[in-house]
Amino acid sequence: MRKCPFTNKKTVAGRSITRRGKAKYLGGVGRKTTGITKRKFRANMQRVRAVIDGKVTKINVSAKAIKMGLIVKPVRRDYTPPAEAAE
Repeated sequence: MRKCPFTNKKTVAGRSITRRGKAKYLGGVGRKTTGITKRKFRANMQRVRAVIDGKVTKINVSAKAIKMGLIVKPVRRDYTPPAEAAE
């Protein structure tokens, strides 16, 4: 499901309005609506690795939750391969 567990962002319905013509303030006769279609505004969901209850798991969260710092990311591993395996 496209819903963020932290920010409760989810898909909402809306409309896309198509217009033609020139605006009055630009010297035209005004913009006219030629069509209205339904559309969806989807949350910007990202799959990230996060620490939840002490375990590293992958979860779907919104980009806003990541920016706000609501996600605790796991520490980066400081891994260097052994010298014998490099040869």
